[in-house]
Amino acid sequence: MVIKVFVATSSGSIAIRKKQQEVVGFLEANKIDFKELDIAGDEDNRKWMRENVPGEKKPQNGIPLPPQIFNEEQYCGDFDSFFSAKEENIIYSFLGLAPPPGSKVTKSSEEASSLPNGDVVGEVQGSTEGTEKTEESGENEAQKEDNEDAGNLAESQEKNTEEITEEGAAGDAEEEEAEKGEEAGEEEEES
Repeated sequence: MVIKVFVATSSGSIAIRKKQQEVVGFLEANKIDFKELDIAGDEDNRKWMRENVPGEKKPQNGIPLPPQIFNEEQYCGDFDSFFSAKEENIIYSFLGLAPPPGSKVTKSSEEASSLPNGDVVGEVQGSTEGTEKTEESGENEAQKEDNEDAGNLAESQEKNTEEITEEGAAGDAEEEEAEKGEEAGEEEEES
């Protein structure tokens, strides 16, 4: 099975170039075999890509923009789908590939049935619940950090006060000794 990434090598859009670069870079970094197919220089590639992107995945103007990802003839998705799969750590499922041995893929991702476009059945509901839990735990973490920061601030202020008091007392003692020394020196001069 070969992953096909349709790109436009002479795209004038910086956004498209960055998206293409991210997909290709990720696949290279993870040693996933793929074939980069240029739609700018090859009319057959462009025609094939446009005909094989499912209707519901095409933008309103009907012309899908690169990068578009396929596993042989099966459509996997566009950049947004790829990015979501990467963030959710289900990239192998998205690409229709078996995860490599020793990879950290959860059983629920492996067992979930995959649709032809790379989406996972039941994924929408699960990801919404996960997002809510993440947001809640994020708030809890932020509150804990604020409380810790407040505690650390109080401790640091207390230490600074102690240091200042100690320094002040030491400074006062030095001044008194200096004054006594001066007074003693003055008395000796008078004699």
